[in-house]
Amino acid sequence: MKLLRERARVLADVRRFFDARGYLEVQTPIAVPSPGLDLHLDAFEVAGGERGAPRWLITSPEYQMKRLLAEGWERIYQIVACFRRGEVGARHNPEFTMLEWYRSNAGVDAVVEDTEQLVAAVTGGTVRLGARAIDVRPPLERLTVCDAFARFAGWTEEATLEAAARDEDRYFRALVDEVEPALAALDHGVFLVDYPATQASLARRKPGDARVAERFELYVAGVELCNGFGELVDPVEQRARLVHDQKERQKRGLPVYPIDERFLEALGRVAPSAGNALGLDRLVALACGTTEIADVLAFSADEL
Repeated sequence: MKLLRERARVLADVRRFFDARGYLEVQTPIAVPSPGLDLHLDAFEVAGGERGAPRWLITSPEYQMKRLLAEGWERIYQIVACFRRGEVGARHNPEFTMLEWYRSNAGVDAVVEDTEQLVAAVTGGTVRLGARAIDVRPPLERLTVCDAFARFAGWTEEATLEAAARDEDRYFRALVDEVEPALAALDHGVFLVDYPATQASLARRKPGDARVAERFELYVAGVELCNGFGELVDPVEQRARLVHDQKERQKRGLPVYPIDERFLEALGRVAPSAGNALGLDRLVALACGTTEIADVLAFSADEL
């Protein structure tokens, strides 16, 4: 049987965690005028909106949640179905559940701390996978991307930043073939932080080192749990990045989605903020002693 009681328990734990910290649970639309322009994500188009305007299912609720930040909401979270075309596998499903949250007037470190505390609260501080026990008690190790490439792939800092900017295929091959397997072998959770700026189109550059951005991901037993940012709130710079991504998607033969003008207008009214998008199905799976998300979904795409 599917682990549905355990899933329900984790969902209740997540809501208790955020409610106790003064977050408001919100709901935003799942059919939107722009699903974002991430170069590695493709969206599902659905029937048009009013006056036939195109709509896509969300790959993340980020744009609309940042519009709520602009209206003065300071701590918000959402548990929502998201949709990404072509994502199928042990840790992927075209429809999946995202836990996303944002904090106004907070830095990225505050959301990193939220993340590690949440994971510990849901798992009891230990993830058990067969005979393995992975320690996820805070504080977890923070490892910069450049340090991880140096430790596990033998790359220099300069080589890592250069490849991320000019040879993404080589960068991702090293990440997937060398860095991530080494992270999977660790007996504790680890945050990768300070991503090359070219790999973080919605994150602000790190003060004091513009070569990297305030982006982090948490890895536990080889499972990439989340993708968090110190949020970029400069609408001029954000527009420039989105235009660049549109051109890059066109160059790669990918669907080119429109820029969400209401998102950009609101961004200029967002206070310094940080946020995180966490794959809830993956967290539930780890809490249940597996890395296969199909075990904690009522029905995976293959079962429909």
